[in-house]
Amino acid sequence: MPTPSENMLFGMGNPLLDISAVVDKDFLDKFGLKPNDQILAEDKHKVLFEELVKRNKVEYHAGGSTQNSVKIAQWMIQKPHKVATFFGCIGTDHFGEILKKKAEEAHVDAHYYEQNEEPTGTCAACITGDNRSLVANLAAANCYKKEKHLDLDGNWELVEKAKVYYIAGFFLTVSPESILKVAKHASDKDKIFCMNLSAPFISQFFKEPLMKVMPYVDILFGNETEAATFAKELGFETDDIAEIARKTQNLPKENTKRQRVVVFTQGKDDAVATVGEKVTMFPVVDIDQNDIVDTNGAGDSFVGGFLSALVQEHPLEECIRAGHYAANVIIKRVGCTFPEKPDFH
Repeated sequence: MPTPSENMLFGMGNPLLDISAVVDKDFLDKFGLKPNDQILAEDKHKVLFEELVKRNKVEYHAGGSTQNSVKIAQWMIQKPHKVATFFGCIGTDHFGEILKKKAEEAHVDAHYYEQNEEPTGTCAACITGDNRSLVANLAAANCYKKEKHLDLDGNWELVEKAKVYYIAGFFLTVSPESILKVAKHASDKDKIFCMNLSAPFISQFFKEPLMKVMPYVDILFGNETEAATFAKELGFETDDIAEIARKTQNLPKENTKRQRVVVFTQGKDDAVATVGEKVTMFPVVDIDQNDIVDTNGAGDSFVGGFLSALVQEHPLEECIRAGHYAANVIIKRVGCTFPEKPDFH
């Protein structure tokens, strides 16, 4: 098994500061939020952020889906530091400084594109029971520019150093051209490019850029809701998750040397993954419902655990086991945070 080396795992996405608080149903209703969803903030949500901050217990955590995942992967690997690289855009402000500090503490090699036109992005995590409704105000994250950052020699060299790439579907709303450049590089060099369906709205409203990248996707992640929406948008005419996984696996693919792997998580139910021609179920780690503190970050941490095993070329079953372990640790804590060291064997 190869030992991980610096910059072996590359992630690019929306760096956000999570502002999380426990709210009640009235709060969700007031802003027209579903208990378990991810949406982009509209004008009517501006007040939401102000109200959330005024609530009794607010926690701030470095977030953003891809950034969470590479951070968890780095935590699972531990040494060397900086196995994970992260690109994204922040503002030159206090929240941006917090994100930089948090990335450094997590030993992630973050290279942010910094601009002063928009403030650092935030994400309101409205927690009710074991549900979380996420409202992302991308702001600076939306200002990532391929030609001003990704294309620069020093940055592109870091892309070339990587063996495994991961970009959440959320970034399709920001810079599909950056995703395509990285995806094509991975495909041409027979390296592994991973992506996530991320949220139902991505398949619904960003289907065109999503399907442009799909031929380059070696491993696709998603949860049961995202899988169902994706299937509906593509006219699969089935709501059977195993069948959706199989049909997704068989979508056109550029690099035919690698068969696409599709992994769908289903909360507390078994994860579903394509293994060769078969679709296999992988049970999650048992957990007492009372131990669940916050499911925000469960999907991101599953991917992070998975990636930590993938960069070490472990077989799929091991990658999924590592994913389940990481998610199990993270949902017992607030935000996408973790103890000092993993206890995974």
